[in-house]
Amino acid sequence: MLKPVKAKSVRAIGGTFAIIASKYNSRFVDAMLRAAKAEILRAGGKVEILRVPGAYEIPVVAAKLARAQKFSAILCLGVILRGATTHAQHIGEAVSNALVQIQIQHEVPVIHEVLLLENEQQAVERCLDKKHNRGTEAAQTALVMAAVMRSL
Repeated sequence: MLKPVKAKSVRAIGGTFAIIASKYNSRFVDAMLRAAKAEILRAGGKVEILRVPGAYEIPVVAAKLARAQKFSAILCLGVILRGATTHAQHIGEAVSNALVQIQIQHEVPVIHEVLLLENEQQAVERCLDKKHNRGTEAAQTALVMAAVMRSL
């Protein structure tokens, strides 16, 4: 069961956040992007947005940004919908594995909201519903992780 996203009062304290968003399944990704951007701006952060063709292209851009060490956190947004083959599963696993490696290697928080979903209804519930928008949750996680990393 999905839980509503709760408003959190996290201040970015001048942090700059990168959002990498897939153009594929744009109806859903664009809604997450708008929510993530609004949440970071509400918290006083700055946002740089980069668009890539699909979810599979997100990790290479995340790696380049992480290497630059200029962002407080990198948010990765995408939607992969399962089809009749295992292709979506392979893409989802490859992206997940790459993002965790980038985060560890470069010590920059990489927020993984590349959703592997069964159908469009799940995408509607997670991306278009203001109570459950995963873009908002990604931004809140990024803000908290940026604060944690600053405190170390």
